[in-house]
Amino acid sequence: MDKKGQVLAFDFGGGSGRAILGRLEDDKIRMEEVYRFSNDPVTINGTMYWDTLRQFFEIRQGMMYANQKGGFDSVGIDTWGVDFGLIDAHGELLESAVHYRDQRTVGMQEEVFRALSKEEIYEITGNQFENFNTIFQLYALVKKRPWLLERADTLLLTPDLFNYFLTGKKRAEYTMASTTQLLDAKHKIWSERILKALGIPKSILPVIVPGGTVIGTLTEEIREELGLGAAKVIAVAGHDTQSAVVAVPTQEKDFIFISCGTWSLFGTELYAPVIGKQSLTCNVSNEGGHGNTTTLLKNIIGLWLVQESRRQWIREGQEYSYGELEQMALTAEPFVSFIDPDAPEFVPAGNIPKRIRKFCERTGQKAPQSVAEVMRCINQSLALKYRYALEQIESCTGKHYEVIHMIGGGIQSKLLCQMTAGASGRRVIAGPVEATALGNIVMQMIALGMIQDVAQARSMIAKSETTYDYLPQDVSAWDAAYEKFQMYIEER
Repeated sequence: MDKKGQVLAFDFGGGSGRAILGRLEDDKIRMEEVYRFSNDPVTINGTMYWDTLRQFFEIRQGMMYANQKGGFDSVGIDTWGVDFGLIDAHGELLESAVHYRDQRTVGMQEEVFRALSKEEIYEITGNQFENFNTIFQLYALVKKRPWLLERADTLLLTPDLFNYFLTGKKRAEYTMASTTQLLDAKHKIWSERILKALGIPKSILPVIVPGGTVIGTLTEEIREELGLGAAKVIAVAGHDTQSAVVAVPTQEKDFIFISCGTWSLFGTELYAPVIGKQSLTCNVSNEGGHGNTTTLLKNIIGLWLVQESRRQWIREGQEYSYGELEQMALTAEPFVSFIDPDAPEFVPAGNIPKRIRKFCERTGQKAPQSVAEVMRCINQSLALKYRYALEQIESCTGKHYEVIHMIGGGIQSKLLCQMTAGASGRRVIAGPVEATALGNIVMQMIALGMIQDVAQARSMIAKSETTYDYLPQDVSAWDAAYEKFQMYIEER
């Protein structure tokens, strides 16, 4: 039932995943969501896991539904970064992937820096330091569960793991490899210096391939069971941020973006990494992008704060839609209190509104009490943290950006888009919402020869998608708020 010119993208987020068919029509990219599923972590004996086998079951379901819609020529998978599964010598998964929000990495940065200095690690990798990075997850295994690494034959990051399940081929896609803090950013190879210093066996790390590589075709077993054709499995830009960057609808060489969702990734596309004293001080990350580009970015907690607050209010018997929460935020007095969205207490799941109040009390501010006040605090703090990140990136690149492109699901919040324009004093162009899925789809189409390159893909996306402009308002008030906000940033 294969329909030539139709590709299937799987886009995994922190709470759900989707299977989306993409095709070309009249020089535009058309998408159709054929399957949506929940993606919930599971905590067992104090460890938070991804339900890896269930995730793969949902991929198979998505392929089955896509086949009923005319079939597909290829499959591409994108997910979050850093997390991985371990495969033994017999090709079997040793255990479900541990969630990056799990607490096993607490204290691991300090342990790693005893073996290798922070400065040397950054000089090699150019990665922003975060507790959940793969380097710290693996060092937790070295220290606490060395037998697991001894049994491992191959480490596969999440989309690479699913590509292996689909094809039997073990490869490491470049954009995902660049999230690990184990990759030499300048030479684009695994860093032997880091691996040796930390006792991580290099033998478990697979060959790195660029995004857009055809890994193989679906295994005969999968094809027979689901009645599928010999669809290609393509290693798209597996890191969802990098798939989203491909879909920024611009022809400008120098542009800056916010990929806005559970996390906010604020960055710019470059042709070489920026690694030095200033970028280390700013703790910005050099991550691999399509076609050997580098994305210089800052990883910021995003709408997780809203999502987890909403879950807490539901637990308390108050269920609000996101639209209702946005309207409530507008009723609260502006610029009363601020948080640093990236303070460590906001990373784990739990009672975020309570933690926000504690942060404000600890820093001598009036603590927000009502739902409206908490929502106002979150949104204005995110917008101001975006300005902070913008200034850091401009200081590292020596460039000035007049326009901020906001992409991803978070742009459905008109409040956050307008606040971002006000806080930054820059014009904001919002769209597309489905940037990650679009980037996944066009990378498959490039690999199949349906689209020439990323420049053509971005031009087609600009024709296919509607964008919205937000102009700065109340700039002087935002400038005054920014002076106050900077007092509460806890840079690590």
